[in-house]
Amino acid sequence: PDLLPTCNGEITTMSFLQDVVDILLQYVVKSFDRSTKVIDFHYPNELLQEYNWELADQPQTLEEILLNCRTTLKYAIKTGHPRYFNQLSTGLDMVGLAADWLTSAANTNMFTYEIAPVFVLLEYVTLRKMREMVGWPGGCGDGIFSPGGAISNMYAMLIARFKMFPEVKEKGMAAIPRLVAFTSEHSHFSVKKGAAALGIGTDSVILIRCDERGKMIPSDLERRIVEAKQKGFVPFLVSATAGTTVYGAFDPLIAIADICKKYKIWMHVDGAWGGGLLMSRKHKWKLNGVERANSVTWNPHKMMGVPLQCSALLVREEGLMQSCNQMHASYLFQQDKHYDLSYDTGDKALQCGRHVDVFKLWLMWRAKGTTGFEAQIDKCLELAEYLYNKIKNREGYEMVFDGKPQHTNVCFWYIPPSLRGMEDNEERTSRLMKVAPVIKARMMEYGTTMVSYQPLGDKVNFFRMVISNPAATHQDIDFLIDEIERLGQDL
Repeated sequence: PDLLPTCNGEITTMSFLQDVVDILLQYVVKSFDRSTKVIDFHYPNELLQEYNWELADQPQTLEEILLNCRTTLKYAIKTGHPRYFNQLSTGLDMVGLAADWLTSAANTNMFTYEIAPVFVLLEYVTLRKMREMVGWPGGCGDGIFSPGGAISNMYAMLIARFKMFPEVKEKGMAAIPRLVAFTSEHSHFSVKKGAAALGIGTDSVILIRCDERGKMIPSDLERRIVEAKQKGFVPFLVSATAGTTVYGAFDPLIAIADICKKYKIWMHVDGAWGGGLLMSRKHKWKLNGVERANSVTWNPHKMMGVPLQCSALLVREEGLMQSCNQMHASYLFQQDKHYDLSYDTGDKALQCGRHVDVFKLWLMWRAKGTTGFEAQIDKCLELAEYLYNKIKNREGYEMVFDGKPQHTNVCFWYIPPSLRGMEDNEERTSRLMKVAPVIKARMMEYGTTMVSYQPLGDKVNFFRMVISNPAATHQDIDFLIDEIERLGQDL
């Protein structure tokens, strides 16, 4: 096409980019318009056949390229829509969006100060501020932004292993004893995934029992640590969860910290979902004890509404990430540069190429202040409590666990009229199992709202409502309940 850097391409380029921005702005406005669908659902094979998506030898015109942009957004899920409740990351923040555009235009890589001057400094400042909020004196320690909570958790496992057995870096797993890690049965699958990736093995991740609210039981943790040691295994990491994926439960961090101290085990807190509560004076008590952790995962792209992706791993001991991961590549990390080399942070990452994720968070933090994030988070938690109060005694609803939710996760069954009189037997259970998936499929086909469901342990499919979009209101919660009843009435 005739875009820059083509000779005299300025006018064409400006009008092309203006058109793209217009398409984006229309989409943004639509995202917040409750009369529009959350999703225009088509089955994968329909979408594949309806358009020509194939790549060709010959270029297309700019008109066709703009059409491709429109088509893609036509079928995109409006994750910023106030009635999209499907994932832990929802909402569309305008300052975050602007920051993302700027980051793409700057198009640089996070390895060195040499090529990412401001961004490297902002990462330094922002991570220090986050560590301060965790409660480490003066924000001491280290950290890095990674592609997501799963990678942040894997970093924690990698660093914990290196701290205990530094020789593993050169010699590999064969040179060290059989390691075991501990996490709750409600923890995120990434703990096992990390163990698989690092050659520790999923069998070496021991799942600790939870109480009925989904919190890890400390006495069971201690029992399993003692048991593992008796078998000759070496416990090297406990991963506690602050905000579990399904129940939104907060593990008892103080009791877990005591156990980790007693047995000299690295304590990691996976606060990917619940870490945002540290911004709220009203709710941060749920993470009491987090300051005693050796490492913490915190995803601003969840509860704080920063555009994807934005996940931080925070480490209490400075210098450990560097010695664990550095490879001294002489073509990137030259030792005779003319500035302070401590700002060349790329060698402590597992990635070489690393996207600038910090700018979105930093700019939003400047625009809102800590109090703005606090207000946003308090509002989401208040909406969750509103939903809980509305359905806990409502006909046709059963809560999955008793008591008001600790986070914005509200877990419940919708019981259609046909099942309400039935006694609790196998037939009722197998019929109830099918209710949530059918309602969800209808939601998507109508395009009115989206909310997640899943089974857990011996509990058949239930809805897991989560709220992290500050655009949601009480009316949206009312709408969701009406919609579930409208779509599930005849089941």
